[in-house]
Amino acid sequence: MALAVESRQAVVGVAVRRDRFRWWGPLGVAVFAGVLRLWDLPYPNAFVFDETYYPKDAWSLLQQGYEGVWPDNANQLILGVPQVIPLSGAPAFVAHPPLGKWVIAVGEHFWGLHPFGWRIAVAVLGSVSVLMLARIGRRLFRSTLLGCVAALLMAVDGLQFVMSRVGLLDGISAFFVLAAFGCLLIDRDRTRDLLRAALAEGGRAGDEVRLGVRPWRLAAGVLLGAACAVKWNGLQILAVFTVLVLLWDQAGRRAAGARRAWRSMLRRDLWPAALSMVGSALVVYVVAWSGWLATTGGYGRQWADGRAGLSPARTPLVDVPLPQVSMSWVPAPLRSLWHYHAQMYDFNTGLSSPHSYQSNPWSWLVQGRPVSMYWEQVPDGQRGCTSAEGCASQILALGTPFLWWTACFALAYVLYRWFFRRDWRSGAILAGVAGTYLPWFQYQQRTIFSFYMVLLVPFLCLAVTQMLGAMLGPEGCPPSRRRWGAAGAGLIVLAIVGCFAYFHPLYTAEVIPMSEWRARMWFTSWI
Repeated sequence: MALAVESRQAVVGVAVRRDRFRWWGPLGVAVFAGVLRLWDLPYPNAFVFDETYYPKDAWSLLQQGYEGVWPDNANQLILGVPQVIPLSGAPAFVAHPPLGKWVIAVGEHFWGLHPFGWRIAVAVLGSVSVLMLARIGRRLFRSTLLGCVAALLMAVDGLQFVMSRVGLLDGISAFFVLAAFGCLLIDRDRTRDLLRAALAEGGRAGDEVRLGVRPWRLAAGVLLGAACAVKWNGLQILAVFTVLVLLWDQAGRRAAGARRAWRSMLRRDLWPAALSMVGSALVVYVVAWSGWLATTGGYGRQWADGRAGLSPARTPLVDVPLPQVSMSWVPAPLRSLWHYHAQMYDFNTGLSSPHSYQSNPWSWLVQGRPVSMYWEQVPDGQRGCTSAEGCASQILALGTPFLWWTACFALAYVLYRWFFRRDWRSGAILAGVAGTYLPWFQYQQRTIFSFYMVLLVPFLCLAVTQMLGAMLGPEGCPPSRRRWGAAGAGLIVLAIVGCFAYFHPLYTAEVIPMSEWRARMWFTSWI
């Protein structure tokens, strides 16, 4: 009897230790990522790439509730000593919704209009994203180890690292998309638990059960609405994830004994999903414009005042002429907002001005044309440069090459697992890839950049992790198989970490000799 009690206590002790590890492991990786991202965050003391837009817009939102106009020499005045902030009350036309700039404004509220102030919020979200991916990987693969591997891979990805250290919008959007994906995974597990419990009680659970309010699915809709309120590419991701959750509902009902799973899903789940996902996203998106709506000075804010209430000639989402329809019942501020969106759509879809670092989506997975966000040539004898030919200081938005090239093979493996084995985990990863990457192929003529793919990074890391998990071998395989698989997977992870360390000077604008800079330019397209 005493021996049995001791045995049970030992089992409980092991379970407690494992339960602690499922948080301590992810937290450890997240702390590692946070230290990397926060270290020397104010450097360089400059406006990096599109920081010339968003931090100033964020400050304007903080002061006025809408984006104002800045003079041409505003950057020099803001970075000067003493600082001068030449914000004008005149409205400025901006091409992106305001939520991402409100997030940047949080840091500026506490630390002012300085590089640390406009980067800190993005850096925190980028670090938290690593923690989220560890937990998402654990839930997806049912392994804390694999979850931590996925998080470690993202912690050492150069693109996610760079985009977490600059005051741009894409890292913020990536945070909301990943958080929404995690919420949908939790919703899937809880829905399956409800269906299994109903089936155990008898009856055709798959056909009859009403699942009621699903808070995690609603949370996903809120987060995807936030992603849309940062940049419009969140709209395609919302559509893909809505389809994904409906397919999961259909499969769950079929597994729970539904005779007509598709019909049951359409009858019981379609409209609740539309309301909780699309409906909540729409509400969040409109609320994100509250500063513009609550004030009167924003660009186009009073466009509808005194007008007859006719709709725009065409919608901002579909480039098709529409008949003029009376919309006088819609409040004037909302009609003005709709008109503003038509102008934003024209700008975003018609942007074709050539840029030296623009690239085609076909080259993004292999990192064919990374974006140089900051460049300075440092003469010998200045800022620690001891090279006779001078030094370079650069921020290059380059994904860690070994990680991205490995991901190309991993995506092929994941596609195989989904198509031939019907692996739902592979389907979830591919849905993330489809929503974040594939829509860009319709903009072949538009000026677009590879750093948009920071939203894709978590799903690439999950794909690589699934492939590494397959290398380890299934449970019950011979120990020698496990050892060889672990050695191979470990070498891949070490190679990726080492590759990140090698390119780290190019991610942080470190002053390095020109010879070392040239050694890291593996392809002429990177220059």
